[in-house]
Amino acid sequence: MNERFVYILLTDTGTVFTKTIKTYTKAPYNHSSLSLDKELTQLYSFGRKKPNNPFQAGFVQEDVLNGTYKKYPNTTCALYEIQVSPRQYQKIERMIALFQRNNKKTIYNLLGVFGVAVKAPFEPKGSYFCSQFVAEILHRAGIRFWPKLPSLVEPNDFRTILSSHLVYEGLLQEYVAQKKS
Repeated sequence: MNERFVYILLTDTGTVFTKTIKTYTKAPYNHSSLSLDKELTQLYSFGRKKPNNPFQAGFVQEDVLNGTYKKYPNTTCALYEIQVSPRQYQKIERMIALFQRNNKKTIYNLLGVFGVAVKAPFEPKGSYFCSQFVAEILHRAGIRFWPKLPSLVEPNDFRTILSSHLVYEGLLQEYVAQKKS
């Protein structure tokens, strides 16, 4: 069986930062993550390293049962499935492993978030925001949805382009509970 899948998880935790971004985007979800499995156990993004400190952010392996998502149990989400080739899947795994090894050298690209708003990419080395990270990983694996740079991709861009690949939409904790049973 050569079919492989990766998953894009879009979320809205309802945090102050998310509400601030929502004021500009008007989108229902303003955080994106990439998962290597449908159960979301291998879920990666750029975001909070500690649930109580939005200023300590960077590359994270997110945990849908603990951490930020536990702190915000009413998190809503949309989960999309993308079929990839075995080679693309391997490339994605290798790139994530590279981010894991270089974790201490990465930071959250807050200025890049503002760059998206003014359509001016800001790409300091080792610095990403959530949707930039997901788009960059996919782009490097040969999965290109847009002609624009990963540093200009917003979470809602995934929602728009992947609408026919929606697997689940609703409360994140309800999805997790379904997968456990």
